[in-house]
Amino acid sequence: MTSPRDVVFPAGRQALYEQNRYSPAIRSNGFLFVSGQVGSRPDGSPESDLPTQVRLAFQNLNSILEAAGCSFKDVIDVTVFMVNPEQNFEVAWPVVQEHWGEAPHPTLTGIGVTWLYGFQFEIKVIAKLPS
Repeated sequence: MTSPRDVVFPAGRQALYEQNRYSPAIRSNGFLFVSGQVGSRPDGSPESDLPTQVRLAFQNLNSILEAAGCSFKDVIDVTVFMVNPEQNFEVAWPVVQEHWGEAPHPTLTGIGVTWLYGFQFEIKVIAKLPS
């Protein structure tokens, strides 16, 4: 028999996750696995300005981390997805660095994609849960 998933919901966005039928994050074996976060407004629609979209993605990510008792300091692995990275990287990356914190930094995988459901940037992380 498998155990139920230990889902973490950030305040005020549970309906959005239920509508789209996925969990924002799951605690398992001392880790927090966070679904990809985009720069969505409270209703789920994309923010059109890329720097603002990246900031919102980090706000959404940080609200999930906080709901689990974590912060970005606990993040050990990051995957970033970016539409048209040749054009968007130089615009998005300085905003990412605002949230990155001090070294040692988490591991990072960057993936260029052609579509993100109307978004240009998505960030997904794995964090170590505090003891």
